Amino acid sequence: MNKSFAVPLNVGANCALWVLAVLECHVKAGSCFMYDLVTSNGKITDSIIDLGVYFMRSVLFFQGSHQACCSIKELDAFSRASVIKVDPDKPLEGVRLAALQARKTLLVPTPRLRSGLFNRIVPPAGATKEILRICSTSRGIKEYSVPVGLDGKVRVDLVVVGSVAVSEKGWRIGKGEGYADMEYAMMVSMGAVKEETPVVTIVHDCQVLDIAEELLDDHDLTVDYILTPTRTIKTNCKRPKPQGIIWHKVSYEMLAKIPILKSLRYKEKQTGKDVTLQDEHPDLANANKSAALNEKAMPGNTRPQAAMGSAQLGQQYVESDSLSPRLEGSGTITTVYVGNIPPNVRVSELKYALREFHATPLKVNWQGAQHRAFLDYKDKAAAESAVSSLKGLSLGGNTLRVELAKNQRNKGQVEINSQKLI
Repeated sequence: MNKSFAVPLNVGANCALWVLAVLECHVKAGSCFMYDLVTSNGKITDSIIDLGVYFMRSVLFFQGSHQACCSIKELDAFSRASVIKVDPDKPLEGVRLAALQARKTLLVPTPRLRSGLFNRIVPPAGATKEILRICSTSRGIKEYSVPVGLDGKVRVDLVVVGSVAVSEKGWRIGKGEGYADMEYAMMVSMGAVKEETPVVTIVHDCQVLDIAEELLDDHDLTVDYILTPTRTIKTNCKRPKPQGIIWHKVSYEMLAKIPILKSLRYKEKQTGKDVTLQDEHPDLANANKSAALNEKAMPGNTRPQAAMGSAQLGQQYVESDSLSPRLEGSGTITTVYVGNIPPNVRVSELKYALREFHATPLKVNWQGAQHRAFLDYKDKAAAESAVSSLKGLSLGGNTLRVELAKNQRNKGQVEINSQKLI
């Protein structure tokens, strides 16, 4: 089979052909996988389809990957770059090592964006070549990395991503989960990248395919350079890269899985941008719209007035919801601690964020002078859910510290100003 395969437009109808092309790619690439191609009466079996679909969703290690990675050092974009973001895929290990050896700042996305966007790889002082090599591996990413918060000012000079397939025009197919596309969109929203920031992918020669443009969407990331074991391809791609997060393509499920996405949505909403989610979009089916309207009609989802809940710095502020069971005497109430609150943030801003992230408590105890607040929830499950939802939340430029409160909480705190929680 030739090195260039035409990707069928109707991937579903032609899945078998595309799967076989992907399988042959990985056979030629010498992937570190052994498998038997089992057929029955000349027909493609489910086991082959399953295997091909697995490969289509994987960025696999291939023979010659280190050679392809080393060629990045010949790019002017690499020489000029001070900060480089590289995906954690195994085939990109050589790029991460080259960045560390050149003493560049190396950023790696957090796995599935669970706890933020970036981790910065920080080798120990006086690191040897072997230690730098370890730092470039998955083990090193775990042992020698520190998180980079949303409030950190980051400017990325070069982006390196893995791919399942890519065309010479710069059109890319990833694993199908959308994380690389989302990472780039989030970097745009943070101001970390610009349209002219170069994007590079490392693949085997047989992964350079003819890809129909109809397969691409507005959120799909394109690449400027393709590095293979034998070639360096400058794509001169004219298709615009994502201009930021396309909120109407983000679901509540995705929002729940990626905590930092909630913080970015909150920030963009504060600036007046339309952050309507997929589940809220007017083009959804009537059933979904009715469900959304019913949710909005609930008392707990009413928008607060700007002045509601404002308190002077140095005061303690407590809210209670009259619709909730009384807290006194209850043995199930679990408290969440919120720290690192900037001095210029008001309680109304925290309340608004809690509602937006679906983490409304029974009571808020505001201690602005101590840069903290305590949130009471009906039970431990609700509190842990709130901690998960608020993970990565940033207010006033600070990433808040959110965790279950210690038992030493002062029981004698005075409730200064109570009103119904909105």
